[in-house]
Amino acid sequence: MTRTQGTLLVIGATTLWGLNGSLSKVLLDDALTSTQLTQIRVSGAFALLLLGVLATRPATLRATLGQIVYLVVFGLFGLTAVQLLYFLALERLQIGVALLIEYLAPVLVALYARFVLKDRVGRGLWIGIVLVLVGLALMLDVAGGDVPELAGLAFAFSAAFAYALYILMTDRIKAERPPVATITWGFGVSALFWLIVQPLWSFPFGSLNQSIDLGGNLSGTTVSGWVLVGAVVVFGTVLPFAMLVSSLHALPAARVTLIATFEPVAAALFARLWLGQQLDTVQLLGGALVMAGIVAAELASVHKDAAPAAPP
Repeated sequence: MTRTQGTLLVIGATTLWGLNGSLSKVLLDDALTSTQLTQIRVSGAFALLLLGVLATRPATLRATLGQIVYLVVFGLFGLTAVQLLYFLALERLQIGVALLIEYLAPVLVALYARFVLKDRVGRGLWIGIVLVLVGLALMLDVAGGDVPELAGLAFAFSAAFAYALYILMTDRIKAERPPVATITWGFGVSALFWLIVQPLWSFPFGSLNQSIDLGGNLSGTTVSGWVLVGAVVVFGTVLPFAMLVSSLHALPAARVTLIATFEPVAAALFARLWLGQQLDTVQLLGGALVMAGIVAAELASVHKDAAPAAPP
């Protein structure tokens, strides 16, 4: 595989994740709650990933007791938290705003490396932080007082912290098993957690039998709720993750993580074209500054070999 092919795979994966934001928003508005969508997404992804790993490299799923404990923590406080907090934010914020805030995770990882691990980082980290702070202030219209719902902001910032934890935990365990096996474990733990919290017999499967209006610029077009859920699981989770993992055969993990910051841009574009969500000129400038800050922080981070984690 060439570097160009690897780059195209990452862009394709992040584009699908961007589309997943609009798919999820429609389901959240008309069919499912945040917890229900999280449960069906992780459960469906786990089933497909497990079948794939068992068919190809089943030995990679083996784990010692100590590794199992770590993987359980990873699945609950990393993967589960990222999924749930993202959907909770998505219910209350524009897709582009929610994702840009969540993608502060690379900045948080760089700060962790600097102040906790005492690693040296480049000057770009501090430039990145300034750009991010100014960009967020513009994006959230702090001066104008038109601040988005506070609960949505709280969920989005919490998702950023959970995503940073997810990246750090993936980095720590990357030498023990391939990324796809680690993620399969994580989705499995998450699926089991939701099975206990929300037993299958209490899940509103009937709500997915209805035809759901796609809304926005596609208003009047309806599809089955099951079709939308299937798209979230396959095109919004399993397929982009497979593409991201495949790209690692051609690109270093740090470059993959950097290119993956295209996701908020893709999500904002889909939200505008499909749902009619638009950012004004000041917010667009703020979003551009946030993206520039994230890239600067990522380039400055010493975690050059950190395994890229699957975005929400």
